[in-house]
Amino acid sequence: MEHPRRRLFGWGADAVDPLPRSSVPFLPVAPAPPADERLRYDAACEKVRGHLMEMVDFLATAKVERPGEARQRIRDAILGILTTDGGIILTRAERDRLLVEMVAEMDGYGPLEPLLADDEISEIMVNSHRTVYIEKRGQTYETDIQFRDEEALLRVCRKMAEGVGRRVDSFTPTCDARLPDGSRINIVVPPIALDGTHLTIRKFRREKLRMPDLVALGSVTPEAAEVLRIIGKCPLNVLISGGTGSGKTTLLNCVTGSIDPRERIITCEDTAELQLQQRHVVRLETRPASAEGTAEITMRDILRNALRMKPNRIIVGEVRGAEALDLVQAMSTGHAGSMGTIHANNPRGALGRLETCIRENASQQATPSINIQKAIADSLDIIIQTQQLPSGRRVVTHISEVLGLDGGQTLLSDIFVYDFKDQKLKVNLATKPAFFAHAERIGEEARLVQALHPAGAP
Repeated sequence: MEHPRRRLFGWGADAVDPLPRSSVPFLPVAPAPPADERLRYDAACEKVRGHLMEMVDFLATAKVERPGEARQRIRDAILGILTTDGGIILTRAERDRLLVEMVAEMDGYGPLEPLLADDEISEIMVNSHRTVYIEKRGQTYETDIQFRDEEALLRVCRKMAEGVGRRVDSFTPTCDARLPDGSRINIVVPPIALDGTHLTIRKFRREKLRMPDLVALGSVTPEAAEVLRIIGKCPLNVLISGGTGSGKTTLLNCVTGSIDPRERIITCEDTAELQLQQRHVVRLETRPASAEGTAEITMRDILRNALRMKPNRIIVGEVRGAEALDLVQAMSTGHAGSMGTIHANNPRGALGRLETCIRENASQQATPSINIQKAIADSLDIIIQTQQLPSGRRVVTHISEVLGLDGGQTLLSDIFVYDFKDQKLKVNLATKPAFFAHAERIGEEARLVQALHPAGAP
């Protein structure tokens, strides 16, 4: 029987590990070499590393004119060291391995390089220099990849942070940033990380998913996808709710795909992840405080600035604090069609979470709940709920309308609800949705009726 981890790192189309995550143990891909061979190889690495450190100024300042030239220069330097230093004795396979590892360490992210290069891996979780997990196709696996020691892991983390103008040390022990390729990183180091450095990388997807892709993946039905397309095209205020990793940002990208390209869109994000398909898009990103505690630019700052930039729509990557008040006010004062995401387990929970975020605004602390709930109910039109199933598949579980406030209770009407028994998103509406008038104004009423009643007339 083929080893499950060998299948995992085969990366072929059929390389799907059939075992549940709880039954996938930590097992090496190949038998560990004898102790004396390991010591000899480690000693050779240290020797080469020492030579490279002596050459680091030359390697860093040498002019680079073509992509990949820096790596080639490092590779040539290592080959020169291996050739001239008679004290380094390695087999051909060990020389090849050392070349790959040293080049990655000097001009990349060390042992994480192959994981970063694999498009099927969506998340990399480094728990320690000896323990690295990945998420692939919605399932979590432990890999056999390790860093040489804690210092090697910390060096990679610092390289990532410094590459985007951030720092991470005992005075600033956390870092949340975006790599040049768009991947999102989170770094935590001692003293707040008790067991050493931790690194989490949410990888940037190179290929933009569109609504037909979500249908093909089973995240939505064709009928629900058509309704979502119409919702995106209409000037409806939309909140996408779900847990971490449930596909909120991906779905937001897809829903915004049907926005009229003539509309001016301003995006506001803590870490830029949105990949809107229109040309008339302005992207804004927050900035954390400096090491001295100054120069912070918050989500409220960029959201308020966005209001002065003549937007047709404002898209907030994630609502998590007092900026919720500014978004709700924008939605109800001339910026219809604005959207955002929020962490919640269901549509009604999303309403409660939004109210909590609004209360983080100091001026709203004493405001009666009924007033905040009315403001939310009057501004929001649609809540879309996402969820990641135990199988790893991400699905839309609710498409719900917000119908207003009645007796202190916000009225919700489910247009689609996910049937967990049949594992399918089903229509749950006997009458026309409240936004039917919006669909009529943009000439989409016939398509909306067909999507909600595919078998015949309403």
